[in-house]
Amino acid sequence: MSFELLVIPVALLILAVILSILLRRVVPTNMVHIVQSRKKTTSYGTGHKSNVYWAWPSFVPLLGVAVIKLPVSNFDLSLKNYDAYDTDRVPFIVDVTAFFAIKDTNLAAKRVESVDELNNQLRLIVQGAVRKVLASADINTIMLERSTFGDQFTEEVRDQLKEWGVESVKTMELMDIRDANDSNVISNIMAMKKSAIEKESRVEVAKNRRDSEQAEIDAKRDVDVSTQDALLLVGQRTADKDKAVGIANESARQEILIAQKLTAENDMAVKKVEIVRQAEITKEEQIVAASQDKETKTLIAEGDLIKVQRDADGVRAMGEATAEAEKLFQLAPVQAKIALAKEIGANEGFQNYLQNIEAIDAYEIVGSHQAQALQNADVKVIANSGSSTGGMTQVMDLFSSNGGTQIASAVEAFAQSEFGADILSKTLKTKPPTARTRAKASSSKAATSKTATKAKAKPKASPAAKTAPTINYKPQG
Repeated sequence: MSFELLVIPVALLILAVILSILLRRVVPTNMVHIVQSRKKTTSYGTGHKSNVYWAWPSFVPLLGVAVIKLPVSNFDLSLKNYDAYDTDRVPFIVDVTAFFAIKDTNLAAKRVESVDELNNQLRLIVQGAVRKVLASADINTIMLERSTFGDQFTEEVRDQLKEWGVESVKTMELMDIRDANDSNVISNIMAMKKSAIEKESRVEVAKNRRDSEQAEIDAKRDVDVSTQDALLLVGQRTADKDKAVGIANESARQEILIAQKLTAENDMAVKKVEIVRQAEITKEEQIVAASQDKETKTLIAEGDLIKVQRDADGVRAMGEATAEAEKLFQLAPVQAKIALAKEIGANEGFQNYLQNIEAIDAYEIVGSHQAQALQNADVKVIANSGSSTGGMTQVMDLFSSNGGTQIASAVEAFAQSEFGADILSKTLKTKPPTARTRAKASSSKAATSKTATKAKAKPKASPAAKTAPTINYKPQG
């Protein structure tokens, strides 16, 4: 059993080694492999993060990849036997060679799937550029200015190559230009050029013969002139010799005077140097003395400054210590209150106790003010029931909806009698009610009595509940 368990890991290890050998890819230095995995696209090769990857087959789930191989070295593209036309629609055949390199491999991989497809696309671009440029000139200009047209080809394809991630590494070359089928235009131009060359050659030969004869005549004349020039030169040289001797004697005398002048100037310069040097020595001595005096005074001033600064530091330290002590003394009761507030904030029972105390104090204040207000008011309470509390529960009901309802009911009942109606009509200056009005009033009275009964049946809040304020206490901390 143990042997079987050991065989399985060994077999898996061997399989992993075999797969690593078979699937490991090392990218050559002149190539770039664009690997498309499940989530991203990565380039491997020279100039990229790595040049080694695992080429899992694309059918393998999660691990499978697709690979596009592109060269990064320079490559050429030849356009041979391409039919072109000049600006006058004269047909001819050209051979053009272009030199490219892939600059952006990722962009090129998005455009094409292989190098062959990239070459086909580039060939179409070159053909379009050649056709467009050559159609803008005549055949004579094209034959004479091949290099110029190569530059124009290169400039024409530059922007289009960027869209494919490719760039030109050299100017495109117009290698050859010749006649198309059933056309002799270029041959005729070459014949014209040949006859023109023969013409120029014969003219040049005649010109050379004439020049040789003229050269012989000129040579004889030059010999005669040279003989006369030699005689003239001898006389001139003799005169020049006498002149030079006189000038040399005068120059020698002048040089002696100049030398004497220079000697006197040098003597004066030496004396001047001695005087200036002595003045500089005296100046340096004075500067050294002044510098010593300055340094001495500076050291004394610095010592005084340090002493004053230390005294100021001592005073400032004493003031800071006093201020700190005063600060701690004033913070002590504040910190005690903060600690008490924190303790109260965590004790709900003690909070309720404080709220009740505050409510009782508030009720006492409100009650005392109400009693004082009633004492000063001229209010009379008349009860028509068995007790004084049967009519109103308390004097404050006069200022409530209950008291107002009862007053209205009493006035309405008083108005139903003939005596009461007569008094109210005289008081309010209105007509006495008729029998029909009295009937409506009776109905209204019954409804009012019923409403008053319902109002009395409702429970009343205690005075403490009406007047006690709600205290919201928030602990500090």
